Amino acid sequence: MKQLSLVLIGGGDRGSSYLKSLQIHPERFRLVALAEPVKEKREYLRDLYQVQENMCFESYEKLLALPKLADVAMICTQDKMHFIPAMKAIEKKYDLLLEKPIAPTPQECFKISKAAKNNGVKVLVCHVLRYTPFYKCVKNIIQSGKAGDIINITHTEGVGNVHMSHSFVRGNWRKTEESAPMILAKCCHDTDLLQWLIDESCTKVQSFGSLSYFNENNAPEGAPRHCTDGCPYKDSCYYYAPALYRIDTAEVQHFRAIAANKFNPSDDEIDEILKTSPYGRCVYYCDNDVVDNQVVNMQFGADKHITLTMSAFNKGGRVTTFMGTKGELRADMENQVLEFYDFKSRATTQLYTPDDQFDQSIAGGHGGGDSGIMQDLYEYIANNNPSGSISDISVSCLSHLICFAAEESRLNNTVVDMGEYVKNLC
Repeated sequence: MKQLSLVLIGGGDRGSSYLKSLQIHPERFRLVALAEPVKEKREYLRDLYQVQENMCFESYEKLLALPKLADVAMICTQDKMHFIPAMKAIEKKYDLLLEKPIAPTPQECFKISKAAKNNGVKVLVCHVLRYTPFYKCVKNIIQSGKAGDIINITHTEGVGNVHMSHSFVRGNWRKTEESAPMILAKCCHDTDLLQWLIDESCTKVQSFGSLSYFNENNAPEGAPRHCTDGCPYKDSCYYYAPALYRIDTAEVQHFRAIAANKFNPSDDEIDEILKTSPYGRCVYYCDNDVVDNQVVNMQFGADKHITLTMSAFNKGGRVTTFMGTKGELRADMENQVLEFYDFKSRATTQLYTPDDQFDQSIAGGHGGGDSGIMQDLYEYIANNNPSGSISDISVSCLSHLICFAAEESRLNNTVVDMGEYVKNLC
């Protein structure tokens, strides 16, 4: 069995999550170099995966200045930091595992796609939902024709109120200028998934959305700008940081590590960090500007219509209803429910048996998607054997363009013709 060598650029949440596959399948992968600016994270990953000290770098510039070191470069930096290391790695003929979004502008997405083609390298974008057992089952059912021709889809991306407060109000994705539009940062997963499942091109996009709640207008009277500055609402506020980051769930434990910028922080460390950290700010007094709710109406082909609703105001999770000419398929990923109502028999049947080993949350590897993409990456690169979930970088670009078009529609109150939109970009 061929062992693939890897270099990691960005050893935070997503990068370290993909590396967990090395612990399960050490015969498939070996980490030979890494770049991570945070010393504690760099040293933790160095020791865990036995990387030589001289192959551990504070910056990707130093790593990518060296001759090609490995088969695959994993680009897992922040959204705004994908483009330059991706282009440099492509120039050195690395195949890439590239965290989504590809880049925060359509022009940069196109440039990465074009560079990959010109250099003959493979770029696998981390749209991990494609690689989950759950959505693979959905794809197989649709392809089988069981539901007939799919005419309408309603899809909800429940961000979850806690996730919203952590990532998109207090956290790294709170400002469009510093990361990307919310619809791209959070929902390029969803546009990719829908494009893959419907298997047609998007032709029109219309979108509405706003920052409705997480703003100063909704701040309770007398609330301080930092939770730890004697907030009188600490016992009733859903977002009081010292209490929120003590919740004993996998999701919150995951968010604690991000807030502390280190692996496995203690309660005392969290309490101290929140006194000065952005994660200790009142959610109504942050400098966030991304929307907390958005609806995207899409037409695929000539007559297939999809509605995507992204909202912070829920527990969290994705629910999709596929309305076909032979029946209705309902997919609830969070609860692992996949049921089909058959028009002929008028019976409802369950079509999926949940696998308890997979946690559906972001903290648990996206329902098997994180491990699934690493498994398919291995087959794709080592054995040139792409699975049905693998997509070319050019296809991933198309799903990103839906998000960019949706944001243009939201800002300008227009319906975007995708053919014209792409033509104007080129």
